[in-house]
Amino acid sequence: MSGPETVKPVPEAPPNQGKKTPRDFLKSVIGKPVVVKLNSGVDYRGVLACLDGYMNIALEQTEEYVNGQLRNKYGDTFIRGNNVLYISTTKRR
Repeated sequence: MSGPETVKPVPEAPPNQGKKTPRDFLKSVIGKPVVVKLNSGVDYRGVLACLDGYMNIALEQTEEYVNGQLRNKYGDTFIRGNNVLYISTTKRR
């Protein structure tokens, strides 16, 4: 039998050297116009008011687009995170 093994500590990840994380991106677009694409293919365009760790999203001045066509305009909108495919920035028309 050999002696006790020494356990080497796991090296820490290097600091985030100028690279943006998804969290950094999401923080940077709060208060700005975004497009939220749902799994169903519907797009919601509006100003990102806030979001949480589950990707639940609150939008203001929201427009709903189905197949690229404007369908509805809403004031404030809440989108449940499990429906979100992606969030992207956009220029408002």
